[in-house]
Amino acid sequence: MQFMNPKVIQISEKNLIGMKSTMHHGQFSNIVTLWKRFMPNRRIIKNAVNNEFIALQEYIDFNNFEAAFDIWACIEVTNLDDITDGMETFTIPEGAYAVFLQKGMDASKTYQKIMTEWLPTSGYIIDDRPHFQVMGEKYKNGSPDSEEDFYVPVRKHQK
Repeated sequence: MQFMNPKVIQISEKNLIGMKSTMHHGQFSNIVTLWKRFMPNRRIIKNAVNNEFIALQEYIDFNNFEAAFDIWACIEVTNLDDITDGMETFTIPEGAYAVFLQKGMDASKTYQKIMTEWLPTSGYIIDDRPHFQVMGEKYKNGSPDSEEDFYVPVRKHQK
């Protein structure tokens, strides 16, 4: 399975513009509502780097499954100088990410496999930075043929 062989890459800082919402695990309707709010406004964002969308999760405490966290619907921009009304900015700090190819629409199953199968034997631990997904031209909402990249923040495990 390709997913068990992610690329671990170093990313540079990424500037984002989009909308955010707070949710708890299992509140999937919040994700749908956020994207429905964001999509009509995406074309008015200036300085987009490309046509890809970024779904981002900003955890206050990744290990606390009961804790609320922020989710973002956004795009990467070249700079944060021109912010559209109703939008907010976020900067993903540079760092190492394990990048997994997600096929289909069962993101929670993929995430569970990453955390329970790949991570324990990888030599890495989760780092305290945002998790995000990049939805490019192969992303097809609702389709089993959809593809997107999962970016999981990691750092070498110090024994």
